[in-house]
Amino acid sequence: MATMLELGEQILAAQPFSALLQARLTVFAEGTAELVIPIRPQLLQQHGFVHGGVLSYAADNALTFAGGSVLGPAVVTSEYKINYIKPAQGQTLIARASVIATGKRQAVCRCDLFVSDGERETLCATALGTIARLSSPTGEAQESTATST
Repeated sequence: MATMLELGEQILAAQPFSALLQARLTVFAEGTAELVIPIRPQLLQQHGFVHGGVLSYAADNALTFAGGSVLGPAVVTSEYKINYIKPAQGQTLIARASVIATGKRQAVCRCDLFVSDGERETLCATALGTIARLSSPTGEAQESTATST
């Protein structure tokens, strides 16, 4: 039987955009997730900092993995807010997310984003989001039983 981390790695591998960014899931356990992205020139903006869209992606995906760890794999991000604290410069982007509160259908999660230069980590952004359980495993809306006349 696959471990929770192995299942998470399979889910991440099924996301083409995550593959494009070379994202790796390094921690996936109940209530927590960690996503790591190697920083390369293609991910920078014009001032040499990691583009805000890359930080947003990392926060969004880490939040969703954390929420999915308690709600199950059929989840999506309902909403999130990100605060950019410091320009992101370094070798590696690390997104660490944890569940703050869980209900039957949603989880509120927090994600802190760090850049690492190989020796130390610097906080560059923080995000708060709500992860929602899908109504069906495929994500399709449930069909209404009402008929129109």
